[in-house]
Amino acid sequence: MHMNSAPHLLTEDRPEYERILDDALRHAHERPDLAAVGEQLNAVQLRTMALDATTSIIATAATEYDHYVRVREELRGPAGEGGGEAGPVADADGSGAGIGAVITVLAPVLAGTAAFIFLLAGYLLKLLSPPPAFASTMVTAGWFFAAVMAAAILVAAVGLLVTALRNGSVSDSAAGDETELPEDVARAREAWRHALLERGILPFLRDALDDPGAGRAARAPQPSPNRIPKVGYGRPDFSGPDEGQTAGPRPTFTSPDFTSPEFGGPEHEVE
Repeated sequence: MHMNSAPHLLTEDRPEYERILDDALRHAHERPDLAAVGEQLNAVQLRTMALDATTSIIATAATEYDHYVRVREELRGPAGEGGGEAGPVADADGSGAGIGAVITVLAPVLAGTAAFIFLLAGYLLKLLSPPPAFASTMVTAGWFFAAVMAAAILVAAVGLLVTALRNGSVSDSAAGDETELPEDVARAREAWRHALLERGILPFLRDALDDPGAGRAARAPQPSPNRIPKVGYGRPDFSGPDEGQTAGPRPTFTSPDFTSPEFGGPEHEVE
């Protein structure tokens, strides 16, 4: 992994980057160079801008981040190899815990059902005259299953309490392991955090506050002039068939000459 050539924030380190950014914005009023937060750009707008510029911000601390990731991976190497040996034990414990959970859930239900059936049948039989001899036995069995149901519910409650306490202690120990990192990993992590804050996040916030218009313009999408749609419609052009062409001479119409068939002039007199 070479962060200098292609800076890229791993998914597991994304919350840490956001936490550093939130801390910087939360304590912005303590820094004179960030005193303008809230005047033209508020903390939410600055946070959104910084998240959009994550790649360019983490590039300022690429060397420290590369070292931190490399040291962390070297630490995880031996732990990952040793973790494979504990797999079967964990599986066995998990299967045992599953069977116990099933029994804990089913025991009160089954005991309660049996108690209801025996008590209902026993008291109904006692209403007969004379009651059967086994009616009292069924009532006794019903109360026995009722006691079993109560005991199963109590055991389930105690088991849930113990499980909750155990999970809480495991979570606390896991949190302690996360906090108590080895010295070299903790040092590399702190160096990356300091470089990211001082060389990346704080300069970005100062530049955004100094020129808020440029930051907003950079984030706002600019439409292309060639892709702006024309709104509305134009009036269609109506023109005559001869419009736009050179007008030529138009044909003229003359009425025919009508003459009498016997009129030929004085030189053609009828003999």
